[in-house]
Amino acid sequence: TLTLGYPSYILALAMGAGKTILIGAIVATEFGMALDEPGGPFVQNALVFAPGKTILESLRELSAIPYEKVLPPRLHKAFAASVKLTFTRDGEKDVPVIRRSSFNVVVTNTEKIRIQKESIRKSDIGRFFALERADEQRAEVANLRLQAIASLPHLAVFSDEAHHTYGQSLDAELKKVRKTVDYLAANTNVICVVNTTGTPYFERQPLRDVVIWYGLSEGIRDGILKDLAGAIQSYDFAGDPRPYVAHVIEDFFRDYGAVRLPNGAPAKIALYFPQTNDLKALRPVIDEVLLRVGQSPSVCLVNTSDAALTKAADIDAFNRLNDPASPHRVVLLVNKGTEGWNCPSLFACALVRRLKTSNNFVLQAATRCLRQVPGNTHRARVYLSSDNYGILDRQLQETYGESIESLKQSVFERRRARVVLRKLDVPPLVITKVIRTVTRRAAPGALTLVRPKAAVMPALLETTFTLAQQESTRSVLQQVGEAVSIEGPPPLLDIRTAAVDLVAHYRLDLWPIYDELGRLYGHEDLAAHELDDLAAQIEKHQGEYETTEERVDVALALVRPEGFERELAGDGSAIYTAEITYHKDKEHLLLSWDALRDKNPHELGFHYTPYAFDSNPEKTYFDLLLTELEIDPGEVEDVYFTGGFTDPGKIDCFVEYKDEKGKWRRYTPDFVIRRKPPAGGAPGSGQVLIVEIKAEQFRAVIEDEMSTRRAVSREGRKALALKRWEELNPDQLKYHLIFTPGTTVATAYRSHCGSSRRAGEAEAPSRRCRDGPTG
Repeated sequence: TLTLGYPSYILALAMGAGKTILIGAIVATEFGMALDEPGGPFVQNALVFAPGKTILESLRELSAIPYEKVLPPRLHKAFAASVKLTFTRDGEKDVPVIRRSSFNVVVTNTEKIRIQKESIRKSDIGRFFALERADEQRAEVANLRLQAIASLPHLAVFSDEAHHTYGQSLDAELKKVRKTVDYLAANTNVICVVNTTGTPYFERQPLRDVVIWYGLSEGIRDGILKDLAGAIQSYDFAGDPRPYVAHVIEDFFRDYGAVRLPNGAPAKIALYFPQTNDLKALRPVIDEVLLRVGQSPSVCLVNTSDAALTKAADIDAFNRLNDPASPHRVVLLVNKGTEGWNCPSLFACALVRRLKTSNNFVLQAATRCLRQVPGNTHRARVYLSSDNYGILDRQLQETYGESIESLKQSVFERRRARVVLRKLDVPPLVITKVIRTVTRRAAPGALTLVRPKAAVMPALLETTFTLAQQESTRSVLQQVGEAVSIEGPPPLLDIRTAAVDLVAHYRLDLWPIYDELGRLYGHEDLAAHELDDLAAQIEKHQGEYETTEERVDVALALVRPEGFERELAGDGSAIYTAEITYHKDKEHLLLSWDALRDKNPHELGFHYTPYAFDSNPEKTYFDLLLTELEIDPGEVEDVYFTGGFTDPGKIDCFVEYKDEKGKWRRYTPDFVIRRKPPAGGAPGSGQVLIVEIKAEQFRAVIEDEMSTRRAVSREGRKALALKRWEELNPDQLKYHLIFTPGTTVATAYRSHCGSSRRAGEAEAPSRRCRDGPTG
């Protein structure tokens, strides 16, 4: 791509990593910036194409992306009002977009926009064009759609599932796709080309344009894909597939019969057949085994390209397989169910007989069951005939640079959990904060530039050498005379070029800058090195800002339901959920409301469930609180663990501090303990205690930095920011630090919990337990 006139990238992401959402996010951010900065170098139109109808259907997810979560409100409002999403339809000769318009997203098949020669009769061309130009005119007449797209300015081209577009004839196919993009680049300004694919390889050779590579093993380890460790099984059945098919059905319903996704969708299995004749021959075997395992043959769904076997109702049922109410659990496929089929409830795939289809069909079929959903802990399973095992292993190595053995050893290191919001009406934390506002000072006067002083340019130094006899040195070169300094003219710029360069950097009006340069230089050119001095003068003139501070009362939400996903429960009521990820080694730090229901009769805490603590001291502290408050909560209204979420879309309760590089950061404290309001007060208006759990290793640094009011460490900066909250709200808020030298909170803090129950007052922040940890 170094020879191309436009940048071209390949994003190699494993299935389920969100390639379609990534495309949508790139388009949304580019469109948003283009709307915010008219005239900037941003994408204003997008062409998204993919091979085949199946993948095109999967791209419809672009219309369902919650773009309000991608863009800030300031950009999202203009984006939502301007974007126009168009899916091309069969039979249309043109693309229904307004020529030369902006903010279009055109989604189409590769075949519909590729430059190609249609079957147009010579008689239709010869009347208008010379016969020697017939081929050229066929290409022009045949691609009206491409001409419509070429009229769109500031275009980005996205090729989804690019490995399938190129197939095993990548060299030839790449030329065809490149020819299409070159045509667009010649007729409009192509900002960039982004190819998304599941593979960074072609015939075991890495593609050079790959800028992101996220493989199957990484997806399994991070919990994006289902775990496959020890779940790829191979069978040798000596030519008769009936025992193999019977065993697969029995084995699946024995291990997955009761498995369901969190939304209630039952686990499913897909069986891939080479031809419809194979499916017909083995269907009686499948029905017989289903009856034997207590299932009805009606749980089977057939999807093939044969209209006699697959009706329109079957295709509709296939598209609804993720519906928890879908009755089908066994899917029988011929040349279906590969790229673009998104079925998270698919837990197993079985390849029956040897599949000879090209374009990595074996790989695509065998890995369809890997798509993961939050809350699922069950592994996927792949059943292979012995000959398909070898094909899959080879295609894995050619496509991902991995083998079946490496996949078997890929252990799921990160897990996901579904968080459910239990308390929707949590009163906000109302406190006084210092709000800083940065504003430009009164409009500066007219810009007046001063011509930079003439600078001494580095001279060219000439040294002359001659060949000499070696005497006291090994060198045969000997300098002749002194080095001579040769001064040359500096690089020059005309004032028009200089004005355009300065305007582009500082987004100013062109003519005032041009006039000022004309006043300084007249008709002379300026030295290129003078541009930096002129830019510094402009920056000083334009960069006059001031910071003002004021104290305001703000309501900080301890939880924001609008930041969660709204779902409907079985009884029709609305529930709010979110997804969290955690390392498998921290699974013991999850604590659900159900686990402590008997220990928590006053329904304290758990405004959402489960809580995901960062450390065992945090978890033991919360358990200790509930133990102390179990019999009598005293003056405590509620307890909240607030350290689990840092997303400002889900919680407002965070302090801001500057890190060591001067960048503002957000930090959410660990616990908020709220006291009951005084008589007649509104719920949530009582005093508040903020508690932080810190490791003993930070104690000396934090205490020293808080006493000197000069925080250098990151932990000290956080603590000092929370301490300022306390100082701004002395009658409403207390801040308490607990340092623990071990893995649990010491028993001495029972007195702290008791004082919280009685009065809601904190001890001095420097106090810590001296008698060591419990347990």
